Amino acid sequence: QVQLVESGGGLVQAGGSLRLSCAASGATFSRYGMGWFRQAPGKEREFVAAINRPNSGTSYADSAKGRFTISRDNAKNTLYLQMSSLQLEDTAAYYCAAVLSSTIVTTVRGYDYWGQGTQVTVSS
Repeated sequence: QVQLVESGGGLVQAGGSLRLSCAASGATFSRYGMGWFRQAPGKEREFVAAINRPNSGTSYADSAKGRFTISRDNAKNTLYLQMSSLQLEDTAAYYCAAVLSSTIVTTVRGYDYWGQGTQVTVSS
């Protein structure tokens, strides 16, 4: 099974940018569909972006469209989330997730493997 470790979170001013990374190990990364989710205190975990396995098709939550970009480097076994124009409401713990599927999965229940999360805090 795949193990996932996120990094790249931190404190950033509103309007700034961050790039999150998710390093995968223990399995063939290219076989997995991948996603990013986030969870703010007191709220449910929500979908941010997903990328599929065969041709790197992508899907984004409305809140992420035009500001975030999901990508993957199968040679480096790494998933990325480039975030720009960050807003206060983007503050959350961000999680990467993996599933053995060729389709794009956008639900929490659709993923089998999760990282431990990385905190993103946007300040005014």
